[in-house]
Amino acid sequence: MSGGVDSSVAAWLLKEQGFEVIGLFMKNWEDDDTDEYCTSREDLIDAVSVADCIGIDIEAANFSAEYRERVFQNFLFEYRAGRTPNPDVLCNAEIKFKAFLDHALELGADWIATGHYARIRRPDDHMTADSGCQLLKAADSSKDQSYFLYRLNQAQLARTLFPLGDWLKRDVRRVAHELGLPNHAKRDSTGICFIGERPFREFLMRYLPISPGPAEAPDGRVVGTHQGLMYYTIGQRHGLGIGGPGEPWYVVGKDLERNRLLVVQGHDHPALFKDFLKGASASWITGAAPMARQGYAAKTRYRQADAACTLLRAEGDTCELNFSDPQRAVTPGQSVVLYDGEVCLGGSIIC
Repeated sequence: MSGGVDSSVAAWLLKEQGFEVIGLFMKNWEDDDTDEYCTSREDLIDAVSVADCIGIDIEAANFSAEYRERVFQNFLFEYRAGRTPNPDVLCNAEIKFKAFLDHALELGADWIATGHYARIRRPDDHMTADSGCQLLKAADSSKDQSYFLYRLNQAQLARTLFPLGDWLKRDVRRVAHELGLPNHAKRDSTGICFIGERPFREFLMRYLPISPGPAEAPDGRVVGTHQGLMYYTIGQRHGLGIGGPGEPWYVVGKDLERNRLLVVQGHDHPALFKDFLKGASASWITGAAPMARQGYAAKTRYRQADAACTLLRAEGDTCELNFSDPQRAVTPGQSVVLYDGEVCLGGSIIC
């Protein structure tokens, strides 16, 4: 229970369905608890208030050491390598559905549940821990979070419940209001969980020093200066500090060897579009790679619409795929997630 409305209503739903529910508040970050952007204290107060309102016990657990080791160190490593990681994906796989799951099982729990918008199809109609679970998109397509859950495995899905999978967000808000939950109007959190809504570059500068270099156009002209390649991502427009006539400038690539930021003019510049990508560190929901064929869809970022694609190859922990229509700002370090209709098959890290 994060203190947000989704996990609060999920807990209430499970209690209504007859489960014995215990709330767990996870503390995953403590480097700057006194910082103006840290809301963990407020979130804990909200979670405890909701637990009291719906009549369940709640406890707090500190997973900050696991988070730093399993998620944050990877986050810094990827940025140093010039890539743009998605720590929320790794947080789900390593913390929410591993450290939290292990903790819950030690307490004697049969299941863990979260407020994620996604669904699980089990091999039969009974709630058993058998293998063969499928991860499905949520009923509310505007809130579907299967993209962030693609690294979950069969053992994790078999012990997991997503009570909100068939719900629309507006109905979750309505029920929270009708129940009188103290956080019914609390706005959804945005941004990376441990960074919150603070200025991202300012946060990153604490850990990765400034390393200025040239920003170059395709013809080799130096059109500006960057502060460090790690502070920029493919497709970025704002914060480049490049003026002059013509269309706005966008990041199209990074040259780590020469510390150059590669930029182009125009939102639809051809260099910003790719119809082919390679992925590494692949993770498949069933434990086995899907068959290479046409007819799949994929996302290279969370808010993207499904894009028709062909899986060309999936061997070991790598894969290659082609898009029917070129995709804009395909970014190394981000995740490409593969779908067969409503079924999330898994995905990989774009390299």
